[in-house]
Amino acid sequence: MITDGTRTTLLRRAALNNAAWCDAVCRAHGVAPRYEGDGLWVSPRRTPPMYPDAVTLEPGGPAERVLLGVDTDSPGCSVKDSFADLDLAGAGFEVLFEAQWIHRPAGAPLPAAEAEAGGPEWSEVTDAAELSGWEAASGGVFRPELLGEGIVFLAGRAGGRIVAGAVASTGGGVVGVSNVFGAAWAGVLGAVAVRWPGLDVVGYEHGEDLEAALRAGFTPIGPVRVWLRTGGADHASAV
Repeated sequence: MITDGTRTTLLRRAALNNAAWCDAVCRAHGVAPRYEGDGLWVSPRRTPPMYPDAVTLEPGGPAERVLLGVDTDSPGCSVKDSFADLDLAGAGFEVLFEAQWIHRPAGAPLPAAEAEAGGPEWSEVTDAAELSGWEAASGGVFRPELLGEGIVFLAGRAGGRIVAGAVASTGGGVVGVSNVFGAAWAGVLGAVAVRWPGLDVVGYEHGEDLEAALRAGFTPIGPVRVWLRTGGADHASAV
């Protein structure tokens, strides 16, 4: 059973890991976010679509501090409220969605692979051409600059075609898994265990994707909330 103290530590690590991933994506697009102390990651300039303009890294931080670091004047500002403890409604934000942070300890038994589509073989995307194929299968858009140490695009292939995949990234002392597609948890966790056998695995999911993660051995450890400033174009945070 996870104690409250351990849970808070895991939440901090999950939030920091997610901020590191968002930071890498932003920098690949020429955006330069910053960390403000230990409690906040912010981008004064609008981030790429589907990525937040701020991520809270500690619970209990003031909403005013978050808002000072981001551009609330142009449409689409979004905030990842990692501990679901902000109230941004008064600043023109609405809750876009809520999800659960999930955690799986290092060394936990791997789930059975019977749900995997065709039992794909797993490998790492190594170049821009492979990344293009991964993008086509996943529906995401990623820059080749992200291919490097600490970030791995995992691809499950069947008949030479990518049918499943995920992104695994280190940071915060854990491995974060995101952008999972193709009923991939068994293969993804196996690949992560080979590369980082001593690190816990974290992420966040909701709805049916959360149910699939729980079946793969994850435990929900706390809520995460994404706020969107209304009145402009969508700028949803998905990762």
